[in-house]
Amino acid sequence: MSVKIRLKKFGAKRRPYYRIVVLDSRQPRDGKTIDELGIYHPVEKEGAQLRIDEEKARAWLAKGALPTDTVRSLLNKQNIRLG
Repeated sequence: MSVKIRLKKFGAKRRPYYRIVVLDSRQPRDGKTIDELGIYHPVEKEGAQLRIDEEKARAWLAKGALPTDTVRSLLNKQNIRLG
């Protein structure tokens, strides 16, 4: 089973917000998740846009979960490096 860390979309048109989740790569974008790592609100002010549970994120990365490109950039913003 290939596990990915990616965004799960919520919200309305022009007011999206996302949860950063761990799920099987074969699941659809809004499918059943394994774990939730944080939230991302792109329309909020800069300080309130991103919250990630660093401990959980590092644990999943250590287990071999692969982040998508977008999630990788969000993790880098929070200084959570891969490997």
